[in-house]
Amino acid sequence: MADQSDVEVALQSIIANALYPNGSGEASAIGNICRIYRGMPTAPALDADLAAGVVQVSIMASSYVKNTTRYPRVWQVIKPVTASLGVIVEKTMAIFSGSCLPGQLAGVMVDGAIYPYAVQALDSPATVASNLAVLIRSAGWIVDYAGSTLSVPVADMFTARVVNGAGALLEIKRQAQEFDVTLWCPDPVSRDSAAPFIDQALTIKQFIGLSDGSSARVVYVGCDISDLNSDATLFKRRLRYEVEYPTTVAQTETAMLFGSTAYSVNAEFVNTFNA
Repeated sequence: MADQSDVEVALQSIIANALYPNGSGEASAIGNICRIYRGMPTAPALDADLAAGVVQVSIMASSYVKNTTRYPRVWQVIKPVTASLGVIVEKTMAIFSGSCLPGQLAGVMVDGAIYPYAVQALDSPATVASNLAVLIRSAGWIVDYAGSTLSVPVADMFTARVVNGAGALLEIKRQAQEFDVTLWCPDPVSRDSAAPFIDQALTIKQFIGLSDGSSARVVYVGCDISDLNSDATLFKRRLRYEVEYPTTVAQTETAMLFGSTAYSVNAEFVNTFNA
């Protein structure tokens, strides 16, 4: 079932891919370090980042939601995509390889907690690993990440999988909600450099994939620019998008990423999913 948080995670990953096309282990497309996150910035962290030349990008949903339910309730079969992305697991390390197609779902399980990621059209193995690393870190884990490899060194149980879309979804309602993507930049150059990468990534594809196998429609609404006279080091630009997304019920899982497990604490997993 998709909800506001699933949309925010999808937007976050698309923006991260645009600014870090080779993954966050390499330099960003604009040269500055970029932090992409959900929610609003905190003043001390923002001030420190601006002073260091870091660009922050926040993603925040508006409080207004419009009910756009209009389709009959019919089970829709999700056509499986061609397997193209693979992962090899060595102890607490996951190594991704191959190519990326929308409709695939990548995931990591750490000590029983599951972190799924819906593969997007502009993904690569490196950006899949990078986005999963962000998800796992947000839960408080220490994650080592480089290239298309990530590891959680302190995990007792660890595995990773890639599966292809399958099953059927029933749409029970639909809503449209506006999301703000705000750039908090230390200078006009970084702001003007970052904004086109983000805007193009969010508008080049009319539909984006969500983790339940459904899609959300993204429509550009507008933008505004603010140079705060009270603080000459903050240059801000807000991009606004309306996202229409469904709430669904799965007859079967979109694809079984992880089933019921009964692993011993010291178990080793070496699983290969070939492209």
